[in-house]
Amino acid sequence: MKIQTIKLSYLDQVGVVSSVSHVVASYGINIISLQVCRDEMFMEIEVADSGNLFEELSAKLEELPQITSVETIKIIPFEARERQLKVVLDSVAEGILVIDHSGKIVSVNAAAEHILKCDADKILWRYLKEVLEDEALLETLRTGVSYHAREMVLNKPHNRIHFFSSSLPIKDNKGNIIGMVVTLKDISEVKELIHNMTCQKTITFEDIIGNSPLLRETVEVARCVARSDSTVLLRGDSGTGKELFARAIHMASPRYRKPFVPVNCAALPAELLESELFGYADGAFTGARRGGKPGLFESAGEGTIFLDEIGELSLDLQVKLLRVLQENAVRRVGATEENPINCRVIAATNRDIEKMVSEGSFREDLYYRINVVPIFIPPLRDRKEDIPLLANYFLNKLKKRVNKEIEGISPQAMEMLEKHDWPGNVRELENVIERAVNLARGNVIGSEEIRFDTFKRNWQGISFSGGKKRLADMLDEYEREILISVLQRYSSSRKAAAFLGVSHTTILNKINKHNLGYLIGK
Repeated sequence: MKIQTIKLSYLDQVGVVSSVSHVVASYGINIISLQVCRDEMFMEIEVADSGNLFEELSAKLEELPQITSVETIKIIPFEARERQLKVVLDSVAEGILVIDHSGKIVSVNAAAEHILKCDADKILWRYLKEVLEDEALLETLRTGVSYHAREMVLNKPHNRIHFFSSSLPIKDNKGNIIGMVVTLKDISEVKELIHNMTCQKTITFEDIIGNSPLLRETVEVARCVARSDSTVLLRGDSGTGKELFARAIHMASPRYRKPFVPVNCAALPAELLESELFGYADGAFTGARRGGKPGLFESAGEGTIFLDEIGELSLDLQVKLLRVLQENAVRRVGATEENPINCRVIAATNRDIEKMVSEGSFREDLYYRINVVPIFIPPLRDRKEDIPLLANYFLNKLKKRVNKEIEGISPQAMEMLEKHDWPGNVRELENVIERAVNLARGNVIGSEEIRFDTFKRNWQGISFSGGKKRLADMLDEYEREILISVLQRYSSSRKAAAFLGVSHTTILNKINKHNLGYLIGK
């Protein structure tokens, strides 16, 4: 048997379909499908491979008084439209389910098969509530009210399906609801879209400025580690660029197209940080968002989460974080089920974390969990040969921001930068250059524009030995420290007085008081 498709043109008369059907039946031919329009009829029929049966049928149909022509065509129009619609639906990135008036799924596109992780033939003609396991989804079918971006999770025996669902009713020309369309959006694709649209800073290893052997060796270690999924612990003083390294590791990893989620563990109180990290369930606490909220671990998706200042976590949160890292799953606050995660963890600290472990303020088991690959970022004082490169890099960046034409840094100013100890590291250097750019009067930054954070001194530098001390004595010690710093920079009592905002006589008196005359003119 073979399939033949024919088109019959006819006069619009009552009974024409019955007449045509009668003729076809008289030849024992089966009609597979039939489409009737105002003055045309299309039929798909089964005829024998041999003989002239089809030609005889065509001739007999032409003898009918209502029929004006009979011709062979390739496909029935409604079937052509159905195929076109299928191609259109399969080209859409969102999953699409078409539901009939009874709540059964009558059409499924390729994206829906991918999101739901099953073939179309396994869900076609099944009730929607059986497939998506949510009776509330049929509310659109009952009321005609659509919903948008409803978060859904299907826990299957071998996988977990996480997506957003939206709906629209299908109505006839009288406004009656005859079905609905449900769209599905994979949660990982939504996260990637948000990541791309928010234009996160793209930092690579080429953005890490410096040619010192110490820094280059650290960068090479980080490059090697980036290719794996191992947990990294970045160690280094405040201001050394730990987040810069974390972002560069992320961009050099296979996860670079996915989100990078930075978290400052010291910025939020423990109670709030827990819900931010792990999320919360619907009704978890007063004021909780309806439907709950995913935490930052879930938001990272298949990307990277950066836990900065991890040494500041409370012991309670350390326990919960340890479980997350061990099980690769998070339990939202107020929830009973765990949600699997697949993000890489990079942590950072400027604390002596080994000392914290010995003192009991940081869990030893968490320490070993995050200290898989430690990377020590050198402080600026140990790579002073990088200071000219960094200083000029910041100068070129900052002069555009303040709209000043500054050509460079004088040798005297650069010498001052190279002699400074930089307790605040690269961050302090950037601040000093920005301050100098703002203060600069000419087109070259001179030594008078280089002003360090003189007053940000550590009180541990003052001796507390020998028992009790009077406040006046402690203030004298601090005053002497300030004078030493200012005179070492300016080597002039007049410039020191101008910097400190006191008279020349006052500064001379204080220099004599503290026996610091040897610093003048040096």
